Amino acid sequence: MYSRKQIDKLAGIADQQRRPSPPEPAPADQIPDALWQSLLDDPRAAGKPKQPIQQCRLADIHHHMLRVECSRCSRIVEMQKAEAIRYFGADAIWKNVGQRLLDQTCTNRTGRHEEDGCWPDWAKE
Repeated sequence: MYSRKQIDKLAGIADQQRRPSPPEPAPADQIPDALWQSLLDDPRAAGKPKQPIQQCRLADIHHHMLRVECSRCSRIVEMQKAEAIRYFGADAIWKNVGQRLLDQTCTNRTGRHEEDGCWPDWAKE
């Protein structure tokens, strides 16, 4: 036999299950203010969408070490961000700087302009 307390608890659960759930909002309904506020409070809503690292200016990169790898010869070139800014300037694009670093020390020379040099693979750290 169930005790009176267990019966009351089961009755409460049954009542909750019988109650109709609130209707889902339709696509044409107004968006609640709480949802708008949560979207605006999201830190990703404050700025531009995040760019790939190779398209960022050196000043915008948060990594201390910058690394680019050649997908052709697997050679890796690393440089400190402060050193890169000193040599190339804070407004330089990391894609151009990385390509230049690889090209300066490239050992794969074929003689054909299209195939010469290293092929950069931007390290994601």
